[in-house]
Amino acid sequence: MSPILNSPKTSNPSAKTDGDRAVRSKPPRKPLTLGLVRGIVVAAAAGGVFAFMGAFGTGAAPFGLRLVYWVPVMLAGGFWGHLCSKLIERWVDLDERPWLAVLVLTLAITGPVSVLVWWVTGLVFEGRVYPVSALPYMLIPVGVVTATLSAINVFLSKAQPVQTHAAEGGAPAARFPDRLPIKLRGATIRAVQAEDHYLRIHTDRGSDLILMRLADALEELEGLEGAQTHRSWWVARGAVRDVARGDGRATLSLEGGLTAPVSRRYAKALREAGWY
Repeated sequence: MSPILNSPKTSNPSAKTDGDRAVRSKPPRKPLTLGLVRGIVVAAAAGGVFAFMGAFGTGAAPFGLRLVYWVPVMLAGGFWGHLCSKLIERWVDLDERPWLAVLVLTLAITGPVSVLVWWVTGLVFEGRVYPVSALPYMLIPVGVVTATLSAINVFLSKAQPVQTHAAEGGAPAARFPDRLPIKLRGATIRAVQAEDHYLRIHTDRGSDLILMRLADALEELEGLEGAQTHRSWWVARGAVRDVARGDGRATLSLEGGLTAPVSRRYAKALREAGWY
């Protein structure tokens, strides 16, 4: 039996913008992100399905062996895919070009995972490593699986935007205002905008930068009513004054003349929540 194939039997950005200096306050990173957990769940489920189906020529092996083979391989591929997605998100806008993101992810993941599959398949099913000449035969099946799972993960990421809520009934106040630079302490936060590794905080007293990830800021903004309108923006609901629509997109006009984009993947959820 030859599963999978018929194998042969032989620098940081500048901290100053508009004269403002970034405050270097960096919170602890979360050990697991929602994207990683989602990717692990999808990969493990796919591994179970492939084991049950005996996919790609593995059907002649016992179910237990197929399960031991498919699930770890899919989990390893899913973890590698998560790392690749974090790098690719810096250059490809998942909001506006999801299919480009799927293509780039497929290309980035397929090569290394094909090597893993080539090595593990031979050991598990035939007790030896396949010859290097068998490696190209892995590319097509691995590419098909990778493209499918990449598309699932990219489009599953079109989930509900993170919405934060005003503190009520003794609920703890938002922690994020404590990170405001001294000159902005006590100011009303209108929006938070990601700029590379920094966040620009827009307030009624002006704006400034701090060194922080938007994902971490969203947790600390709980206690203030608002929502993530774009992968790079959080907007306070009370700051919204108008909405403009055009070319299938929406733009929020905020107090002080600021405008914030609404991404396509968040538009429906925000509309249903009554933002516009």
